[in-house]
Amino acid sequence: MSVSSETWPAASPEVVELAHACGVATEYWDQQGNHKIISAATLEKVLAALNVDVTTAQGRAKAWDRLNNGPWREMLPSVVIARQGHYKDVQIHVPDGSSIIAWVDLESGGRVPLPQVDRYVPPRMIDDVLIGEATFSIPTDLPLGWHSIQATNEDAEGETTIGTCVLVVTPGYLQLPEKMRDRRTWGLMAQLYATRSRNSWGLGDLGDLSSLAEWGGKKGAGFVLVNPMHAAEVSPPMAPSPYLPATRRYFNPIFLHIESIPEYAKLGGAAKKKVDGFAEELKKLNLTADLLDRDRVWAAKKASLELMLADDLSTTRQTAFDAYCAKEGDGLTQFAKWCAFAEKWGISSGTWPEGIRRPDGKDVAKYTAEFADRIDFYEKLQWLLDEQFAAAQASAQASGMAAGIVHDLAVGVHPEGADAWALQDVLAQRVSVGAPPDAFNQQGQDWSQPPWRPDALVSAAYKPYRDMLRTILRHSGGIRVDHALGLFRLWWIPNGMSAASGTFVKYDHEALVGILALEAHRAGAFVVGEDLGTVEPWIVEYLGQRGIAGTSILWFESDETGGPLSPERWRQLCLGTVTVHDIPPTAGFIDGEHIRMRESLGLLERPVEEEWADHRRSQAQWDALLRSRGFLDETSWTRKVTVQQQVEGLHRVLAHTPCRLLAVAVPDLVGDMRAQNQPGTDQEYPNWRVPTCHADGTPLLIEEFTENFAVAERADRLIAAVTHRRHW
Repeated sequence: MSVSSETWPAASPEVVELAHACGVATEYWDQQGNHKIISAATLEKVLAALNVDVTTAQGRAKAWDRLNNGPWREMLPSVVIARQGHYKDVQIHVPDGSSIIAWVDLESGGRVPLPQVDRYVPPRMIDDVLIGEATFSIPTDLPLGWHSIQATNEDAEGETTIGTCVLVVTPGYLQLPEKMRDRRTWGLMAQLYATRSRNSWGLGDLGDLSSLAEWGGKKGAGFVLVNPMHAAEVSPPMAPSPYLPATRRYFNPIFLHIESIPEYAKLGGAAKKKVDGFAEELKKLNLTADLLDRDRVWAAKKASLELMLADDLSTTRQTAFDAYCAKEGDGLTQFAKWCAFAEKWGISSGTWPEGIRRPDGKDVAKYTAEFADRIDFYEKLQWLLDEQFAAAQASAQASGMAAGIVHDLAVGVHPEGADAWALQDVLAQRVSVGAPPDAFNQQGQDWSQPPWRPDALVSAAYKPYRDMLRTILRHSGGIRVDHALGLFRLWWIPNGMSAASGTFVKYDHEALVGILALEAHRAGAFVVGEDLGTVEPWIVEYLGQRGIAGTSILWFESDETGGPLSPERWRQLCLGTVTVHDIPPTAGFIDGEHIRMRESLGLLERPVEEEWADHRRSQAQWDALLRSRGFLDETSWTRKVTVQQQVEGLHRVLAHTPCRLLAVAVPDLVGDMRAQNQPGTDQEYPNWRVPTCHADGTPLLIEEFTENFAVAERADRLIAAVTHRRHW
């Protein structure tokens, strides 16, 4: 049974002090300004997930010893994060009186000596050995990258000890890609699975992404931002939400465009007939507005891929595949193992043979050999995805896009997914990520996702985080980070307790933001952080100082009176949009679709009349702003304005902001009404299963942007509005 924290007693001062030392909040101020004290029960369970036992005096003493003396037991820390142009030092611990030399081995080759800082720290007796601390300064002009600090010490007996640690030098400020630095850039936003063409197999795919990017690029767009493309379950049912993936590093093969795979051209006979039969049946779905059926689509694509990859690859193709596997390393193999095991025994590792419930289990080698063919199959799927992402990005840039494909990074992963198995040593157990109660959800939210353990990330030198970012950014011009607050802190909820009974756990934002900036810099990509909601001003300021763009949604931009914020007062380093996937498209929102939907689902927290009154008041305020600024395309014979004219007017607001980045949602280009997601629902609303449609409810096909004059004209008018070009 879920229990609210208010029913539990407060923690003792000793536990509170230890929690603070571990980065666990013992209190917070909620969105309404109320002071909340975290219960003893919550602190006990959250600290236990950090391997800290506060239930006994022995456990607390052990924790304090680890916190205070742990660094002194190691010659060097696991990792040092330095910001280029900023002072940073490193502490080295050796037997007192030892002679120490330290240097940096650069990633590109070469050695840079580290000067010792004249700073005396009294030695400590650690495990019956007197240990001294020496401080060395890291030069501020080291090149960006992943380097290593090396150190040697010689004790009084002439014994030499060698130590090493990872040094990450991150950008002080992440510049926008060169083609975007001297001008504002606008782009498209699309839920790719919902954006289909005549050639889609019932869901939008990477071929459709190439087509959409090519069309957008010719219209002057600089990027196309897509929903998270992370891999999901390998067997039905496949979770509809792209924000609850099996892994955040690898991609969902449901997005493969089958006919573009080279091995498809080599099919013949019965195999080709079967694959073409799948295509024929599924392409019929593109012409209906029925809910999207991922399980049906994946079943057909999976069967087709098995036929296409049944034979050995050609020598050229095998060489390319081997090169991809070498580049991805063990991470790819671990993911493919999980796919093969989950295919056999289900997604929950608790149902697997005991010897493979950990990636280093005693029977993993045995079952790896037994399932070698399926592991190879799932590795090949990621290789094919890598090829098609490369093709989509090339198509985007060839069309004139400055950045191209922009990925969306989900905040976490499925608790029974591939990452939860392969990375269980760096993910916290028996807790999940969520959000505290707020104005939108008074019970709080539990997203069921295991969070990174901040201490384990440090021990792993942040390599799992780095590897994830590198894979995602390989063929992209940008990345949007969902819930950017998670780079600073996350709301941890102990299993079995309510979402309201969680607490915040701190992360090293200097490391997480810095590594994100470094990997984006290397990829030539920009970064957008979703910083909506209860994000402190200092966090917004810090992200801006590091070159991470924020997020501004028109409907949520208000001034001190609660009315619309004038466009000139919006932030500059920010992605500005009118809408977002958690509310209906603009036409639907204007029409009050979100109110009707929440009323029908029983989600309203107050009388429906009050909701409509507030909505009409807000729309009147926006209408007044649009009229006063001349943003409405009004006819000369009437003051009545259509919904489409309002949609265009609201996008003209974006054009008059200082935002460096603007985005237009594809559903807004065609007047779609229905939302992709209704927060706070699971089965009540068909989240993430609604195809993009026209205003009349008929399905959109990408080809219509070029073949249908009315559709093309409507889209051109909206693009003209957001680009501040006069179209009327």
